[in-house]
Amino acid sequence: METVVTFFNDIVWSAALVILLVVTGLYFSIRMRLFQVRYIVDMVRLMFKGGKSDDGISSFQAIAVSLAGRVGTGNIVGVSTAIFIGGPGAIFWMWLIAFLGAGSAFVESTLAQIYKQKEDGQYRGGPAYYIEKGIGGTFGKYYALLFAVVTVLACGLLLPGIQSNSISSSATNALPMIDGWMIGAFLVVILAVVIFGGIRSIANVATAVVPFMAIAYIIVAVIIVIMNIGDVPALIGLIFRSAFGLEQQFAGTVGAMIMIGVKRGLYSNEAGQGTGAHAAGAAEVSHPAKQGLVQSFSVYIDTLFVCTATALMILMTGMYNVSDGNDGLIIDNGVYQTNAAGEKDVSGTVTFTQAGIDSAFHGMDSFQEGFIGFGSYFIAFALLFFCYTTMLAYYYIAETNLVYMLRGRMPWLKIVLGLVLIGSAFYGTVSTADLAWQMGDLGVGLMAWINVIGILILQKPALKAFKDYERQYKLQKKGEIDEIVYTPERGEFKDHNFWVDEYPRRDEEGYSYPDRN
Repeated sequence: METVVTFFNDIVWSAALVILLVVTGLYFSIRMRLFQVRYIVDMVRLMFKGGKSDDGISSFQAIAVSLAGRVGTGNIVGVSTAIFIGGPGAIFWMWLIAFLGAGSAFVESTLAQIYKQKEDGQYRGGPAYYIEKGIGGTFGKYYALLFAVVTVLACGLLLPGIQSNSISSSATNALPMIDGWMIGAFLVVILAVVIFGGIRSIANVATAVVPFMAIAYIIVAVIIVIMNIGDVPALIGLIFRSAFGLEQQFAGTVGAMIMIGVKRGLYSNEAGQGTGAHAAGAAEVSHPAKQGLVQSFSVYIDTLFVCTATALMILMTGMYNVSDGNDGLIIDNGVYQTNAAGEKDVSGTVTFTQAGIDSAFHGMDSFQEGFIGFGSYFIAFALLFFCYTTMLAYYYIAETNLVYMLRGRMPWLKIVLGLVLIGSAFYGTVSTADLAWQMGDLGVGLMAWINVIGILILQKPALKAFKDYERQYKLQKKGEIDEIVYTPERGEFKDHNFWVDEYPRRDEEGYSYPDRN
């Protein structure tokens, strides 16, 4: 099975996808005149504005759900893998794809708001909805269906195993007396309790857990940076020199460095992949661009904050190895994890981060496999919450696309989807990490291909909404208007008039948005 998955992975994750993602992010950044810099303060302000309703969740809840999907094993194990395959320079390419990816995140999230609709008593939005409504016709329907099918398979079956595998690996490192199947059984229970409660249940858990764990994680990283403050300039220099092949020992790995940096960057921040757009479409806001800006900032939180925190903890303490692209190592710091077969795994595993924190807080000069300290426990704890909330977000994304396909029919299939995801999570705790990551990468790559082409086709409404937001933003600054509200012309979006017919009536007594089912 692993051979088949690897074969298709190599096709999906060709250089063409890397180029497409970078160029698309660059294009949108230029078209909106580096909005990700100009509006960064507004992004933070809007994150805490916008109230929830009976039909939608708040902007903060939406970004919490998005971050639940974004902040997961990619921020810890994904960074370790990037360093192992590409060296320190891979971190630069993760930063770059996050900065440029903010443009793609804005467009897909704004489109999700523009084309959202009410289904099952709540707002639903995302690529399947805006592809069908925006492109229209037979092609639009089948292209949207393709995305929905791929997303249900990816988020419901392929991706959960990566998250649960990381939970299992970190937990067994910290608590050797625990077996993987025990972790799996525990996950089955805590997943089932929440995922069948719907978006509000998932949003409530994400809102409570994600900010707390992200802040705690970054605090630990800041402490380690302060403890090693004298090494910071040299470390930053190493990352930049390595990224462009100027560091001699990494000169031969630039291609692999860029590829893994972009791949792990996309897996972590999901910009352009379309997953964050689902939560964006569920938010209650007065203008689509508002949620687009909020979702753009979530990319920064994920990569520029959390991923950077992981990278610094690993690189500062020297607890990492770097592959030469074959079976050897360019850098061998003796860091490894003993896998289920009893073999030493020197690749980018969760051990890099656990050992890095242990080294900083316990004064370890070299890696000691049997040592279990603060880092081992802290990362096991962090991954449990990060990956748990990510799997909850995966369920919501998969469910949204399932609802899109079913159109009110066979609601019992949502229960089946939940059971499949829970089964995938259990399997991940007892499977090999390589297979889990290969399957996850395949799902992410397929979604990215479909969605990026979709937002390039549908860019006009999102860019027009951004210009409208900028116009009203200037008027608001002058005190000429109180609130920025989206008022498009009738027929601007073909047969979709949510913002023309339905949103303006939201405050009418007794009015309720019509359910599309």
